[in-house]
Amino acid sequence: QVSVTMAEDQCDHRKLTRHEDAEVIVVGAGVLGNAMAISLARDGRSVMLIERDWSQPDRIVGELLQPGGFKVLQKLGLEGSLDDTDCHHTHGYVVHNCETGQKVDLLYPSDDITGVPCEGRAFHHGRFITGLRRLSREEKLIQPVHGTVTSLLYEDDVVRGVKCRVKGDDDVTEFHAPLTVVADGCFSNLRKSLVATKVESRSQFAGLVMHNCPQTRPHFAEVILANPAPVLVYQISSTSTRVLVDVPGQKMPADSKEYLRNKVAPQLPDHIRGPFLDALSTQSVRSMPNSFLAPAPILKHGVIILGDAFNMRHPLTGAGMSVALHDVHFWKHELQGIADLHDTERILAVQQSFHWQRKMSHSFVTNTLAQALYALFAAADDGDMKSLRRACFEYFCLGGDCTAGPISLLSILQPSPWTLIYHYIRVCLYGVYLDTAELPWWKRAAAPWIALRLAAASCRVMLPLAFSELHFTRR
Repeated sequence: QVSVTMAEDQCDHRKLTRHEDAEVIVVGAGVLGNAMAISLARDGRSVMLIERDWSQPDRIVGELLQPGGFKVLQKLGLEGSLDDTDCHHTHGYVVHNCETGQKVDLLYPSDDITGVPCEGRAFHHGRFITGLRRLSREEKLIQPVHGTVTSLLYEDDVVRGVKCRVKGDDDVTEFHAPLTVVADGCFSNLRKSLVATKVESRSQFAGLVMHNCPQTRPHFAEVILANPAPVLVYQISSTSTRVLVDVPGQKMPADSKEYLRNKVAPQLPDHIRGPFLDALSTQSVRSMPNSFLAPAPILKHGVIILGDAFNMRHPLTGAGMSVALHDVHFWKHELQGIADLHDTERILAVQQSFHWQRKMSHSFVTNTLAQALYALFAAADDGDMKSLRRACFEYFCLGGDCTAGPISLLSILQPSPWTLIYHYIRVCLYGVYLDTAELPWWKRAAAPWIALRLAAASCRVMLPLAFSELHFTRR
């Protein structure tokens, strides 16, 4: 209650014009929208939070929060959103190689200060969002609105708010604020007017929920390197386990159940196959496109676009929510230094800084790692990429720094671009060694040719991703 009183006192110093409804309008009450609205309200900002559907969402993704993301959730004071969700603690990954029957454990690193192993969280997506919305409703400076935003409201090329169709009202209502935050998700209808880059989708996730499914190792998510693409398995409550099957292509197969039953199920580990087939026989197969959207700076006055509306990567690594929370943490800190949000030039300067700072702090690694790992793990028909996939798995099996480095990136605890590049090069070199070691001694003079082939395959993956991160596209 003390923080709310202080917030209201602070709000008196930020006078709105008579036409403005709030200091900030946030479009979308998902993970980022709620986190942003709560953070700004706790700093004394009046916030209008607009959402088209306030019922509990039901999605098959957005259910795994990496340790780096969970730490930021705690820094933002939002860990209470997980109360009563029956969330599951995660300690790392078990990676299965279907071709060889091998498996390797990737354990999250320990905290540098306490020495306690770091943990992530897995949960039903809808329960987490409901928890965040509960925290939003507790903030007196947040005004929730049930409606659909149809467009941004411009005045002299400056965004001054939104046009919204409020539920139960046939007319379009205009809401005004000096700053608008667009966070309306992967299917954003406002993105087109702000973002120059295009959404790409190379595959779909087919999702089911398995009940009372055993785990290879308690509290460990599982990645199954199947053919033609990986399968992701993780427990989301005390009795429910999510399974996500990557299906390459723009569309799901005509008979998705037959595909999953005949193509995927035979490759699954024994302890998963039974619960998988049970779920397949009783549930409808739900799908979600796996999209990639490279981040580009949106240098327009009066508006910020964040979350999946701004930047997406393949969900294989479970990085999306962690990226969103890191971005909220950045903006919360920066906006604390701007008393008057009508100062659009200062906010624009922060946007330019944000675009590059987030790359070094988290986004370059999370975006590049997700896309690169998917390219390796879904290498069904490319011989060189299959060599790199094998090298990646065998590299993990070496242990030591070969495990600790990659899992520090995957967990988003130490997302250094240089660490990513270092291990990516080492995997490539290890692939050359493995392919050369299999040759008879009289053929090993071909090692330079193998090195060139694998280096070219690595560059085909990494260079376009690096370019998409570093290319400066204005809109």
